[in-house]
Amino acid sequence: MHESFRPLTGASNPHLQTLLPRLVRRRVRLKPHWQRLELPDGDFVDLAWSEDPAQAAGKPRVVLFHGLEGNFYSPYAHGLLSAWREKGWLGVVMHFRGCSGVPNRKQRIYHSGETEDARFFLRWLRATHGEVPTAAVGVSLGGNMLACYLAQQGADSLLQAAVIVSAPLMLEPCSLRMDQGFSRVYQHYLLGQLKQNATRKLLHYPDTLPLKLPQLRALRRIRDFDDVITSRVHGFSNATDYYRRCSALPLLPAIQTPLLIIHAKDDPFMTDAVIPDIANLPRNIEYQLTEFGGHVGFVGGSLNKPHMWLEYRIPSWLSPYLEPAT
Repeated sequence: MHESFRPLTGASNPHLQTLLPRLVRRRVRLKPHWQRLELPDGDFVDLAWSEDPAQAAGKPRVVLFHGLEGNFYSPYAHGLLSAWREKGWLGVVMHFRGCSGVPNRKQRIYHSGETEDARFFLRWLRATHGEVPTAAVGVSLGGNMLACYLAQQGADSLLQAAVIVSAPLMLEPCSLRMDQGFSRVYQHYLLGQLKQNATRKLLHYPDTLPLKLPQLRALRRIRDFDDVITSRVHGFSNATDYYRRCSALPLLPAIQTPLLIIHAKDDPFMTDAVIPDIANLPRNIEYQLTEFGGHVGFVGGSLNKPHMWLEYRIPSWLSPYLEPAT
C-alpha cells in the first residue's frame, strides 16, 4: 500500500514538495535522549536517541545519517525517529561533527565521502549495545556518505539493511545544478547554514579552518565553500577533486548489504546524472525513482490530512530485515 508515492493533492510542484515538510512537521513529536560520543582523535559527535538506549535493550535499531547541515530537528529526522519508535524500534541520529549546535574541537568537519566517524560509531554501537538487527538510513549528503561506507565495507557493513533518500550520488553535476534557476535559493540557504556553522567554529577555535571571517563572509556558492574549506581540511586538492573522489554512484556495484535507494525525478538539487544504470546494480539494491517528491519531500495525502510518505515507506521496507519471521 505504501510502496508508490502520490503527491499531496494540488502540491506536486517540486519546490512545494521540498518545502512542505517544514510546515507539516513543525512540531517535534518526541523528546530525544542526548549523548555525547567521544571519538578516538579527541573530537566528538552528538547522538540523539528516540529513547534512552539503556532502557531499549534487544530492540531493533535504525541509525540516521542526516543531510548537509541537518540535525535531529530537521523535519525528516524527528519524523522518522518517531515512526521508528512507534514500530518498537530504537532510532538514533548520529550528528556529523559540528552539526548539533556545538562546534567540534578538531580541524576535521564532515563531507559526502567521510566514512570514518560512521564506521567508528557503528562498531561502538554493536560493542556497547549488543548485536541486534540494525539498519541505517542516509538522507541527501548522508545518503552519499552511507553508500560510500557500504561499498567500502562489502559484506562487513554491520547492517542488515539500509535506505538512501535523495542522495547526490554524483557530486559535481549536483553542485552545478545548485547554480541554476530556483535552485539558487536553496544554495543561498544552505550556504548560509554552512557559514553560520563555520563562524561558530572560528569564534571558538580560530586556527581550525584555513580562512578568516572576512573571507568566509565573501563566499557565494557551496562550491566555493568546498574549494576553500571542505577540500583543504580533508586533503583534496580542490572542490573538483573532492567531488570526483567522493561521488558514490560508481561504487554502488560493490555494495553487498540489502539497500533501497529513493530519488524523485523532479528533485531540484539533482540532475539525471545521479540515476544509476539499473542493469549494473547488484540484486541486493532496489532502486525507486518517483515522478514527484522534490528533495526529501514526498508529502502525500491531503491538506487536511497530509502524510509523510517516507515515514511509511522506510519502516515498511526495513521491517523484514529488522523483524525477521520466526
